[in-house]
Amino acid sequence: MSDATQTYDNMVPSAGAKFRQRVLPILIFAAIVLAIPMTDPSRTVYTLVHQMAINIVFALAYNMLLGKGGMLSFGHAVYFGLGGYLCMHAMNWIEEGTGIWANYPVFFLPLLGFAGGALAGAIIGWPSCRRAGTTFAMISLGVAELVFSGAFMFDSLFGGEQGISGDRMNGPELFGLSMGPNSDVYWFMAFWTILSIVLMYAFTRTPLGRLSEATRDNPQRVQFIGYNPHRVRYLVFLISGGFAGLAGGMTAVNYEIFTPESLSLIPSGFVLIMAYVGGITYFVGPIMGAILLTYMQSMMSDFTEAWLLYLGLLFIMIVMYAPRGLAGIVFGFWDGIRGKDSGEFIKLWLLQLLGYFVTLIGLIVLIEIAVRWSSGYGEAFEPFGLHFTYDSVLSWIVILVTLVGGGALLHTVRRMKEETGE
Repeated sequence: MSDATQTYDNMVPSAGAKFRQRVLPILIFAAIVLAIPMTDPSRTVYTLVHQMAINIVFALAYNMLLGKGGMLSFGHAVYFGLGGYLCMHAMNWIEEGTGIWANYPVFFLPLLGFAGGALAGAIIGWPSCRRAGTTFAMISLGVAELVFSGAFMFDSLFGGEQGISGDRMNGPELFGLSMGPNSDVYWFMAFWTILSIVLMYAFTRTPLGRLSEATRDNPQRVQFIGYNPHRVRYLVFLISGGFAGLAGGMTAVNYEIFTPESLSLIPSGFVLIMAYVGGITYFVGPIMGAILLTYMQSMMSDFTEAWLLYLGLLFIMIVMYAPRGLAGIVFGFWDGIRGKDSGEFIKLWLLQLLGYFVTLIGLIVLIEIAVRWSSGYGEAFEPFGLHFTYDSVLSWIVILVTLVGGGALLHTVRRMKEETGE
């Protein structure tokens, strides 16, 4: 009995671990948000940060379903898009200045996005949440295709292929923000991002948030103690749809246009990758995933045509070798260096990092040579002044040596971990 109790105690996170994994990252994130304007950022930096803010809220909203509720959705962009479309219509109503809309600030449009996403979740979620697992995933996929195709049929609501546009510089100003300059939009994004993070974190501490995790792990046990798993999943689905709609409202204000593309499977798949790469078992995981993947989407495309291929490889590697995502890697490393055998842990970790780095070099050279050869232009891959072409013996020597050497090093590290019990 004492052994079982000790095992249970070891499984419960300590107060320090809870602070490091839940509160401290949020405090660091808030400090960074407040510090960014002090660096006099360029227009490019503002654009990148705004997109990160939107994706952070969207990824956290999605993880309420996947990480906390165990519901794999392939169509969560539906609620993101419907919330955004409602905000675009409201933006035009504010511009017309009739009725209550004459005094409605654009700053509060994300509230309407939340209402629109939550309403859509309430309608679609009631039948969808009666099923779980693969059936729920297939239903979400069907709903996504249905709404996306309908967006091209109802032009008055969705604006056809060109979508709906508006002007965010209308209506009364709030907090002295005209919503015109990027600096004003930044504080709008910061406010709604931090507020959403705090509210979604608070939700995970509520009884419903706890029940969501219990329903994910064992719905029969939840039903046995007197709760309805369908109702739990439905309420979580509704709230998740609301925050997705809030992210859609942030998008509407930021870009001043919304198109049916926002309802498609592309953003639904992208938010799934963001949440999983970041780590669905940690609250801060989707934040990390959103920041990294937004940067890859915005910046890597300037350097390589194959950035989507790198994104796919990253996703596969995370699923296969780091299922707890980036957050799991960060917190695992922190726990490792604070352990009893920290010296051995750091040694193995550095060797493993070296193995991944060497393997990555080979993959990059192979991919970039293949992309240039397939384009038919005959361009060479020239990193750091080197010259790699598909018909060069040196290129293939570098590829084979790095792939084989990196793979051998990783295999050796894995054997060493098995021997030491790491």
